[in-house]
Amino acid sequence: MTSTEAAPRRRFFTQLWFWVIVGIVLGVVFGLVAPDAAKGAKWLADGFIQMIKVIVAPVIFCTVVVGIASIGNLARAGGLALKALFYFLVATVVALTLGLVAANVFAPGSGFQGRPSESALASAAGQIDKGGQDTGLTGFILDDLLPTSFLGPFVENEVLRVLVLAILTACSVSLLAAPLRTRVVGSIETIAKVVFGIITLIMWAAPVAAFGGMAYTVAQFGASSLTNLVTLMGVFWGTCAFFVVAVLGLVSWWAGFNILKVIRLIKDELLIIVGTSSSESVLPRLLTKLEAAGASKQTVGLVIPTGYSFNLDGTCIYLTLGALFIIQAGNESLPIALQIGLALLMVLTSKGAAGITGAGLVTLAASLQAFGGEFFSAEAIAVGIALIIGIDRVMSEGRALTNCIGNVVATLVIARWNGELDRERLKAVLDDPSLVDEAMELEHGSRAEEDESAKELAAVGAGGYEVATERTGRVTGTGTTLPPTGLTEESSATHETVR
Repeated sequence: MTSTEAAPRRRFFTQLWFWVIVGIVLGVVFGLVAPDAAKGAKWLADGFIQMIKVIVAPVIFCTVVVGIASIGNLARAGGLALKALFYFLVATVVALTLGLVAANVFAPGSGFQGRPSESALASAAGQIDKGGQDTGLTGFILDDLLPTSFLGPFVENEVLRVLVLAILTACSVSLLAAPLRTRVVGSIETIAKVVFGIITLIMWAAPVAAFGGMAYTVAQFGASSLTNLVTLMGVFWGTCAFFVVAVLGLVSWWAGFNILKVIRLIKDELLIIVGTSSSESVLPRLLTKLEAAGASKQTVGLVIPTGYSFNLDGTCIYLTLGALFIIQAGNESLPIALQIGLALLMVLTSKGAAGITGAGLVTLAASLQAFGGEFFSAEAIAVGIALIIGIDRVMSEGRALTNCIGNVVATLVIARWNGELDRERLKAVLDDPSLVDEAMELEHGSRAEEDESAKELAAVGAGGYEVATERTGRVTGTGTTLPPTGLTEESSATHETVR
């Protein structure tokens, strides 16, 4: 196979997405047939997410360090970061505003007559305790952003603090002399490959996690939800769909690609999210897929990990919509001026709510407590969170899906904006997603072929292993070294071969 040929199509039953669908379908059936037993299957999804969380921090650290340090120019890396943060801020404001508009137009909490159960109130109290630890801007900087030790954020899976450490490390590496910088970056890339190998093993459990997660969801919330809660779910999912198709669709059109084709490209990852309700479970796969689709390694390595903390569009929609639902369910109203003030506060509180199930609920409680006032008394917050907590898992899937699509679009748009998107390659991949199969198989697939390992060992014996100029940093299955794709002339000129 030459460098211009597409990888042969794999049979559907050998691909992960197929088995995730099987897991989801079986989970739905199990939840309907044996709801009591199905509620106990939740641990399968929780265990999978727990294992994913173990490797999220190392993945973010390695990809950010390599992404920034490989640029070799702090001014250029800083410009990329500023563009990304500006995009994230605009997307956050738009998403929060959409949540407000949807809540005012559809009023999902109006006329609510129900009362949360005692167990829901008890669970809500725990969420409020977590949310109460938020102390505004100063607390955000000291308690969530700045590390207290180098290893602590890795131990506690604190994404924002890991991101800060990664940026500092990348800046330090960038200041090294070129030969030493190249060796350090190569070493970190090697560590990243080991971490990706761990991910490959964990992802074998994705269908089982999807089974457990869907079985629990169907058994727990089947047909017994109250009308207002069903309305809230419908409004939330509809608003997320509108944001993806209309807002992200418009942005994608401006950048020269089709949002529906982008969704088709990442369908495997979206199915995994549906089953696990966590967008972090697909972070490593997105890094590989977007790089193989034409975005530069530097842009992908910086934008995707940063977006997981600063570009959570689905979470933003959930925050404003959920807050007004609580107000409406209490037969109260919030003036437009105060709604705008609440949205401005949530621009800050929405940051750092990583895509793990339940994070949005904690962030909502923190936002309501920080806003304070007569509309969000401690009792009102407790009752409101207790109402939402029963459907939070269903809402969490919508948040995670929207967050994922939003970060994918952000990466491609910022790469285009920064002149680091191979538009021809992206067009070809969007028309034929199988073109990225080889790169995905090398990093995340099940075909750990012996002849591939033999060729790599032979390369070492022949005079040193080559970190090839192929986009994935690997020698191809035929031993051919491909030219880099999706890089600017400047970045291509500085792309080195390490021996």
